[in-house]
Amino acid sequence: MLPQLKKLLEMIRFSHTIFALPFALLAAVMAWSIPDPGGLVSFRWLHFAGILVCMVGARSAAMAFNRLVDREIDAENPRTAGRHLPAGDLTAASVVSFTVLSTLLFVVGTCFFLPNFLPLLVSIPVMGILFGYSYAKRFTSLAHFWLGLALMLSPVCVWLAIRGLVVLDNPLDLLPSFVLGLAVLFWVAGFDIIYACQDFEYDRDRHLNSIPVRLGIGGALRLASVCHLIMICSLASLPWTFLMGGPQLGFGWLYWLTLAGVTLLLIYEHSLVRPDDLGRVNIAFFNVNSIISVGLLIAGTLDLLVI
Repeated sequence: MLPQLKKLLEMIRFSHTIFALPFALLAAVMAWSIPDPGGLVSFRWLHFAGILVCMVGARSAAMAFNRLVDREIDAENPRTAGRHLPAGDLTAASVVSFTVLSTLLFVVGTCFFLPNFLPLLVSIPVMGILFGYSYAKRFTSLAHFWLGLALMLSPVCVWLAIRGLVVLDNPLDLLPSFVLGLAVLFWVAGFDIIYACQDFEYDRDRHLNSIPVRLGIGGALRLASVCHLIMICSLASLPWTFLMGGPQLGFGWLYWLTLAGVTLLLIYEHSLVRPDDLGRVNIAFFNVNSIISVGLLIAGTLDLLVI
């Protein structure tokens, strides 16, 4: 049983949860940091547990479903032929069961926020968007942005889970989470475009859609740079969302210092890859981006709750 579970966790790259989870937790810290005289949005351990359960369940289900849908493509691609399903280390039936159980875990996690019914209400549409990504590259080059949208949902849904009753009275209360979500969307789309450059020749020959196939590797890397510029602009506008009617966030000097650091890290990330040299894509993909997500969470938390 344990070896099978280990293989399932390896298949879905459980360690990559570090990309989306910090932004979900940052949205939670933002939501809890806003003064609330009515006591509707006070910190609750049950809500914190619900966020973890929902994030693990949703991401595990989405990744397992993606591996199922792509197993034939993965088998033909030299870069992915060693993955667990193509290699025969896991059966399709076991991955289907894991996907179903992970989906149920996500739905159960939304019940941690009752009597706020919004998380449960949006749970099925959210999973539909997550599962839909697995088919996107079969019909659109914008699949990278679909993936960004899927991860964008994490801070937005966390905000709805914690401040849903406030949002129902004032929809503009959702604005900070939406702006943070936009930053996540373009951040993810940017690094996914970089990552997809590795499969340029295979995707082109198989008539699969991607930005590198559509624009060429050079054009794709330039578009990835634009995406990351939009991410920085979104993060820079986050403390000012109150000017548009949203709640005021207490970000200070540490947030701005961290944002400068994130900008430098993204510049470094793009310096690692060139159209004629993609050998360091994995460093750019995992190492740099994990530092960015965790760094923003730590700095944002300290800035809002400690300093």
